[in-house]
Amino acid sequence: MYEQGFGQQQSGAGAYLAALEGRLRADGCGTRWEDWHGMPVLVGRRSDFRMRWMATNLHLFTVAAAVPEITVDAIRGFTYGVLKYAKDTKGGLPVGLQTGVAAFPVLVSENVDPAAVRWAEEQQRNEFACMARPVVVDSGQRYVGMYRGKPVLGRAYASHFIEKGTRYFYGD
Repeated sequence: MYEQGFGQQQSGAGAYLAALEGRLRADGCGTRWEDWHGMPVLVGRRSDFRMRWMATNLHLFTVAAAVPEITVDAIRGFTYGVLKYAKDTKGGLPVGLQTGVAAFPVLVSENVDPAAVRWAEEQQRNEFACMARPVVVDSGQRYVGMYRGKPVLGRAYASHFIEKGTRYFYGD
């Protein structure tokens, strides 16, 4: 449970997304709102280069939406949709050539299946040179669920993911 990610005067998914947009901007992310098949989504994006990442440029996408209900199928489908979107829009060198993609697919709702929270918290989702850490936000219970570990694949980026996830979703 963590309440700092929510606005003090506002409540619910809208307040959470507004606060998230502010935290993304404060961290230097470019933000915009897009329409994904009739659903407004907040897209935040930044790119970071580190020599310790084997001189890799990591494109970090945060894509967040308020939905009526979060199920395992909903967060799973959204996660892989966000990874495809990130790969398709990142630009520059092809993924894998000193370029990686990282994503935080974020769903926010007051109606959350506990199995969806467990799915988000259990592991990082990996594809070739692409990693996602799904985030499930229960705005009714004020709970944020996401994986905060250090997996074998993508371990070099784990601290970056943990630091950004803490800053963006928990309000630190």
